[in-house]
Amino acid sequence: MKRISFLMILGCAMAFCASAQTPNYKERVSIIHKNIYSKFYDKGANLYLETNNAEANKGNHSFLWPLTALLQAANEMEALDPAKTYIAPVMKAIDQYYADRAPSPAYQAMVLKEKIDPRFYDDNEWIAIALMDAYARTHKKQYLETSKMIYRFLLTGHDQVAGGGFYWEEGNLKGKNTCSNGPGVLVALRLYRATNDKAYLDTAISVYNWTKKNLLSPKGIYYDAIKLPSLKVDSALYTYNAGAMLQSGVILYNITQDKKYLADAVNVADGAEKYFYRNGKLPGNYWFNAVLARGYFELYKVEQNKARLNFIIADAEHIWKNEKDADNLLGERKIKSLIDQSAMLETYARLANLK
Repeated sequence: MKRISFLMILGCAMAFCASAQTPNYKERVSIIHKNIYSKFYDKGANLYLETNNAEANKGNHSFLWPLTALLQAANEMEALDPAKTYIAPVMKAIDQYYADRAPSPAYQAMVLKEKIDPRFYDDNEWIAIALMDAYARTHKKQYLETSKMIYRFLLTGHDQVAGGGFYWEEGNLKGKNTCSNGPGVLVALRLYRATNDKAYLDTAISVYNWTKKNLLSPKGIYYDAIKLPSLKVDSALYTYNAGAMLQSGVILYNITQDKKYLADAVNVADGAEKYFYRNGKLPGNYWFNAVLARGYFELYKVEQNKARLNFIIADAEHIWKNEKDADNLLGERKIKSLIDQSAMLETYARLANLK
């Protein structure tokens, strides 16, 4: 009897230790989501605020970029809890950035009724990526149609200057960036998967090859941009550029079964961890790192090597333990930002979904 009692106690203790060591990602997701809607949401306007500080916001609603992060996070939350709806309020806000002007409709950087503002190809790409992820789950036609609209806008920013590639900002011909080309590949690949229209795949492969040829660094990760007309390379290295091209390589492999794309992806994955993960931490931009993580999660589906995710998980743990305030708002600075909350909302939701 004593032996049975001892074993029961030992078993309970082991179970307690295991649960104590496993982060409650769902709880974190719930906390961050509630914080966003209590600190960064203007319910009357159905719009969002850039920060939790009115003076810093200068009376403006958020730029579009943080909303693209929140949209992706909303998709991951719906994947985690399909009975709930998280995308709808974010798209209701994003629709207020819609600018129907020549040469093609798209979303501008600020709320249309508040200011006429530039349109950025990468902002629009992040929206299409999130919507096509949602379309793969739900098959809602509007997600597909909006993404097709964005793709048509992207083509207005593509030409053969420097051999191909997408510009970053509409009308700004001074450079072509990895941050507009990597996600541009992902938009085209998602549309190809949804429609089997080879034109999308042709675009994806062309832009992928252009980016690899012009912006891949010897470290296995991607430089930031090629400047025009000088063709000088901006050699800055950012996590999100690595993430977009890593994810692109994996998806191209999945579609074509050409192992060169998987080799490319592995090369980026090896290089990015080695270069960016230092002293137990990734660089400070949470959203850049969330995009990096997307690439590793995509690679994990193929390799099933969870060890590759260890540094992503460790960084997420460091942030939760060391970089939040008493209200559980995340970020190293005193003023907290919507994009930081959204990035970590996405990351923890993805970790909660991890099989």
